[in-house]
Amino acid sequence: MTSTQSGYFARRHQDPEYASEVERERIRIDAIDRIVRTLDEARLEQGLSKAELARRTGRRAEVLRRLFTAEQPNPTLETVVEVAAALDMQVTVTARTDISSRA
Repeated sequence: MTSTQSGYFARRHQDPEYASEVERERIRIDAIDRIVRTLDEARLEQGLSKAELARRTGRRAEVLRRLFTAEQPNPTLETVVEVAAALDMQVTVTARTDISSRA
């Protein structure tokens, strides 16, 4: 990143609306990353290959490979629920406990 770009983003972050949007996006990306990592860890603990997990979910193997290897995965809720069920897990939603981070 050039110094011009750094300066531009520094100025943008001074805008409260922009900074709030960046924070919301960071929270979204972190949540997706935690979910995908949790599912992949469960897959590994159960000794399942991505191909076997794909068979259990009825998904193509490349869908599961992409889910677990993409730099920024963005799975549908349906995919998350199906993968979790195939791993004998369930998906739940809970309130955040850190009220100060609510945007």
